[in-house]
Amino acid sequence: MARYPALNIMIFLVCTVSGCGSLSYYAQSVNGQLDVLQNRQPIDTLIKNNDLPPDTLAQLALVGQIRGFAINELGLPDNNSYLDYVDLERDFVVWNVFSTPELSLQSQQWCYLIVGCLNYRGYFSEDAAYTLARELENQGYDVFVGGVSAYSTLGWFADPVLSTMLHRGDAYLAKVIFHELAHQKIYIKNDTEINEAFADTVADAGMRRWLAKNNSPLSYEQFEKNQALEDVFVDLVLRYRNQLDSLYKSDIPDPEKRLNKSVILEKMINEYKQINSGWNRHARYDAWFATDLNNAKLMAVVTYRKYLADFKKILLAVDDNLETFYHLVKQLHYCTQEQRRNILLSGNIHFTC
Repeated sequence: MARYPALNIMIFLVCTVSGCGSLSYYAQSVNGQLDVLQNRQPIDTLIKNNDLPPDTLAQLALVGQIRGFAINELGLPDNNSYLDYVDLERDFVVWNVFSTPELSLQSQQWCYLIVGCLNYRGYFSEDAAYTLARELENQGYDVFVGGVSAYSTLGWFADPVLSTMLHRGDAYLAKVIFHELAHQKIYIKNDTEINEAFADTVADAGMRRWLAKNNSPLSYEQFEKNQALEDVFVDLVLRYRNQLDSLYKSDIPDPEKRLNKSVILEKMINEYKQINSGWNRHARYDAWFATDLNNAKLMAVVTYRKYLADFKKILLAVDDNLETFYHLVKQLHYCTQEQRRNILLSGNIHFTC
């Protein structure tokens, strides 16, 4: 802990994670981040000592290659991130709570002093996340709680590799690291949807380059197949999200809106079943549809994917040149939120704000 004086940690957490919340939220945020920092161990030492399970050691050894590729091939930050490892002994590091009104797709936001406003509220404690979820549900909100395997401190700390990032395959590990380092590269305050879509665009581009250089053609083919399935899933969510949006903005009475909402969500489930019949089943998407659908659950997907296709079009327009792509995205920082969205939707790479 000598590298991270307690005072600096407290200032960072109060300003960033806990901004406008209650004292209990301050406490869980501080304790959660301190737990991560205090339990980190240098990856080089762990590999040298050889005192972890073989599959864990193999993935930790791979992290160095992934990190080097991110820096040298993708132009992502070269700092002390992903040099240490933390075994959290749980499935997720953070649980994010998403919330919307019953008849609206306007995500509830929580605002913090440095990172700005986010479309979710994160907890290091699963119980605390579900406590908030129940409170919001009792107030009539649609709520969804999703576990997260990694997060970025935006360069304020050296982010470690977490046990929650491992054991889902080498491709998943690489994609998560690319995504989180992209947040360190560019972050636009008060715009969750833009930040997440940008980071996912970089991660997907990085994965294609990584697999082409380091893996067999079969691995690359499997990645492309998975991406195609994800594109179909996201398109499905966005289409039904748009139907619900039109419904909620209509002038019909609320009881009729509630009835039509149920009909639309049921149609979405049925369409998924038809699509999935040709996939030989897919556990990830089956699990998503296995629990009740509501506005918040759809918006959890939309938050990360709404502008992904638009960012990918911009990257394609600059011939997959990441340096040029980063330059353009940085310029969006000077635009208003409405201007950013209009630019992305137009696909115009020659813009001023």
